[in-house]
Amino acid sequence: MKYVFIYGTLRAGEINDINLAAARNALGQPRLVGRTAVAGHLFDFGTYPGMIADAQAAPVIGEVYEVDDALVAVLDEIEQVYPGVDGLFVAQKVNVEVEGEQLECLFYPVAHHAVKGRPLIHGGDWVAHRLGR
Repeated sequence: MKYVFIYGTLRAGEINDINLAAARNALGQPRLVGRTAVAGHLFDFGTYPGMIADAQAAPVIGEVYEVDDALVAVLDEIEQVYPGVDGLFVAQKVNVEVEGEQLECLFYPVAHHAVKGRPLIHGGDWVAHRLGR
């Protein structure tokens, strides 16, 4: 089992909902651990956000799930993260606090060069931003 921090379209109710991704692939349902935030900058790519982690920045809102190891490959496919390929998203680890517990999570920020010219999402919450457009 692994933990994953999700901040955009993988969130519950969004177009790549992590729960639906697991169900489509006949994998165990992810367990929601809780909501949390990671310091960073959130950018609008139109139909999805991209995040750059930055310890000096405002919080980016997201959810932490405990997932089967097999679901990680599905998430990599959704985010188009492939070994040896420089893509838009990258797989990294981040430490977060959820309900008083420190967890190391996988998450998918975007490559730094990709945010050039993209509008910043103020408030750090993709869902609120999308609904407010």
